[in-house]
Amino acid sequence: MLFYGFWRTIPISLEQGLAYALVALGIVISFRILAFPDLTVDGSFALGGAVVSRLIMEGVPPIYGILMAIICGFIAGCCTGLLNTRLKINSLLAGILMMTILYSVNLRIMGRSNIQLLTVNTLLTPLENLDVNRFIPIIAFFFVLTFIVKFLTDMFFQTQIGFAMRATGDNEQMIRTLGVNTDNMTVLGLGMSNAFVAFSGALVAQDQGFSDIGMGIGMIVAGLAAIIIGETLIGKTTVSRMTLAAIVGSIIYKFIIAIGLRLGLAPTDLKMATGGMVILALGFPALKKGKEAKLHLRGV
Repeated sequence: MLFYGFWRTIPISLEQGLAYALVALGIVISFRILAFPDLTVDGSFALGGAVVSRLIMEGVPPIYGILMAIICGFIAGCCTGLLNTRLKINSLLAGILMMTILYSVNLRIMGRSNIQLLTVNTLLTPLENLDVNRFIPIIAFFFVLTFIVKFLTDMFFQTQIGFAMRATGDNEQMIRTLGVNTDNMTVLGLGMSNAFVAFSGALVAQDQGFSDIGMGIGMIVAGLAAIIIGETLIGKTTVSRMTLAAIVGSIIYKFIIAIGLRLGLAPTDLKMATGGMVILALGFPALKKGKEAKLHLRGV
């Protein structure tokens, strides 16, 4: 019976891991590519869910709701970038300010603290109505969608703009001497990052059947945990490896959480457990080498 319980966690972990993988892909852009500690993620994830849920309830087709959620996420990320580059606000504080503002924005959009979608048609409704096990079409849909986004992201970072954005995160002063506007690269990168996160929030809201004002709490930590797990297994030597690591890490992270719940971990302790995983992963190099581990982040 216990083995059967663990076996049941696999499709659930795949579904949730692929749905949340776009969050990890977004954090790869901000945290790994731009070396920007963007805390807007917690707000933009809930923003995606809020926008798509409100529009679906108003009778707008789900696909248009998702597109609007992506646009809103992009704008939120750009606002964080503008706070940092134009107003010279510290990168951490800019993200915190935008995350705080988005809490009120999300409440305004939804009109209340949560919206349920169980009684309306969503993008996933046709897949759920197929005469097969629900997990098969849903997992296939998320798998295809996630890897399309991954490949498009990989292709973007092979373009001239993509190389300039990568150089902005690696050595901002050097790339400025070559005539690249690093402020614009930062704003664009943060916009892309939060567009991915809002996209994930819009999909997750439809998958779980509701959006909630608190659905984005701790999302940055969970995304970092997924990235660290994935990079431990796959590495981060190239952009394609980093994006693949984000997806694989997201699935493994959800599987670890599911196993923990099966073994009796209280749901209220999930955030604490996730934080502990990230602390161990980030602190392990320092403990192993006996000296301070260096993490390159801009504006901190």
